[in-house]
Parts: sequence; C-alpha cells; structure tokens
Amino acid sequence: MSMHFRDLAHQAAADGVISADEILTLRQSGWADGKMTPEEVDALFAVNDVLATASPEWCGFFIEAVSELVINGMEPRGYVTDEQGRWLINQLDRDGRLDSLTELELLVRVIERATNVPEAVKDYVLSQIEQAALTGEGPTRDGGALDKGSISTAEAHLLRRVIFAQAGDRPAAVSEREAEMLFRLKDATLGAPNSAEWKRLFVQGVGNFMMAYSSYQPLSHQRATELEAFINAPTGGIGKFLSSCLSPARLGEGLGYLRQGEQAGPDLFAALEAAEAVTTDEKAWLDGKINADTRLDELEQALLDFLAEEQA
Repeated sequence: MSMHFRDLAHQAAADGVISADEILTLRQSGWADGKMTPEEVDALFAVNDVLATASPEWCGFFIEAVSELVINGMEPRGYVTDEQGRWLINQLDRDGRLDSLTELELLVRVIERATNVPEAVKDYVLSQIEQAALTGEGPTRDGGALDKGSISTAEAHLLRRVIFAQAGDRPAAVSEREAEMLFRLKDATLGAPNSAEWKRLFVQGVGNFMMAYSSYQPLSHQRATELEAFINAPTGGIGKFLSSCLSPARLGEGLGYLRQGEQAGPDLFAALEAAEAVTTDEKAWLDGKINADTRLDELEQALLDFLAEEQA
C-alpha cells in the first residue's frame, strides 16, 4: 500500500468525510498497478466504517474495489473461497447485521459476478434481506421508512438479482431453498402494502423452480484450481496436450468423435420439455405450501394461473 493511499485513507477516516476529489485520488493510486492489495482494501473498510454519509462516488468505488479483490484476487479467478467468504462477512457484520445498502450491494455484486461463492455468503445475503422485510429494520430500509412486514421495490429487486445470479444456488434458475424463502416472505407479508415487483417476483420465482431446466453446475474450487494449474504448467499442460494429441489427422478424428457424441447425447429440447412438466414431487411440494392454511390467497392463485398458462 503506497504512503499516499494510506495517508488519504487515514485522513478520511479521521474526519468521517471524503470528497469526490479524494475518492478520485484513491482510485488512481489504488489502481495504479491494475489491482487493489488486501491492505488497501482493509483501509477502504476502515474509511467506510466511519463515513457519516456515503456518496454515490464512494459507494461505486468501494463496491468495485472490494468485489474485484474478492472475485479475482486469487487463482482461479472467479472462485470465492470459504476463507474469503468468512473474511468478507466478518468485515461487514460487526453487530449481527449490515449497516448500509452499500454493504448489501457489495455482497449482491459478488454473487452476480463470481463463478461460485460459498453457501455461507448466499445464506447471509438472503437472510439479511428477509429480516429487513420482516422487521422493518436493516440496510434496505433507509432508516426504517417502510412498515415492517412489507416488501419494498428495492428488496424485490435485490432478491431477484441474488436468486437468478450466476453464483446463486441454481445458476439462472431458482432452487427449492429459494422457493421456500419466497413462500415464507409471502405468508409473512400478506395484505401488506408490498411493491408490485414483489408479486411478479413471487410468481416468476416459484414458477421457475417448478418448471425451469438448468443443467449448469460450476466446477468446484478444487477442480478449477487443478484445471488452472494444468493449463499454466511450464512443461506439458495444455500446449503439450494439444500438440501431441491434435495433429491434423487426430484433429479430424476428434471433431468426428465430438459430432458423434452430440448425436448420441441427451436431447436438449426433450430435457427442456420434461422440465416444464410439473412432476409428482413438485406438485406435492406446491400442494403442501398452498394447503398449509385454510385459504387460497391472491399470490397463490396468481402462481397457479401462471403454471396453468405455461403448460397449456
């Protein structure tokens, strides 16, 4: 960490105020070598903890700098380790909860941009949003401006970004755990002045869990590390593999094999069609949720209408 960067960070932490010019200088100094160091990011956390007001310029710089370190600061890039996840949560969670929307936005950005993140990070983010909606207190509430037991537009948007994120439970699709959370929130906020975005998210989210096809699963951190080491090996590695195995003659054989494999492989369209059909287990799960009380509420009816229309 450069002396100039450290001095600027200490000055901002001392008076609890940081100007746009100071942020620009920190940005230029921190990114001078193309990356932020852990020590520089620690200094940014110290500044963030004492700022009386977080300007848009500060929020953008803070989120960009910290997320870049967490996601791409170690090899393989894009994989957040359990240790990194614990470090990030510990930096933000000093009293059992997040204190600002900037901190929550940082975590959501990591889940959106990373290839894979620890379960603990996803659990923490979803629980923070859920608790804010249920208690009326938390980083999404801007000082508690909304009544507890209701879901704001900001909360609906954040939930959507997390559950459909690349590093979510079920990339580009909704997992059973996430669908369970949507039902919990629905039951707890019935009749409340919820955002119109909430109804749309509930119907689309649970409907996605019931009907969407998703076969993608990211490599584990260990497997990605092994693959990265193989590709970057100074002797052998991918270069030797390609030169020895993919001569012109072998290349033609390999392409032919791939084409045969494609023909013999599972039919993607058949898999998509099968996924759209609600299975017996899925129907039993949904029936259990709907029959948990004595009446069919508005959101449940909207969900049933959506499923019926999609399967017509």
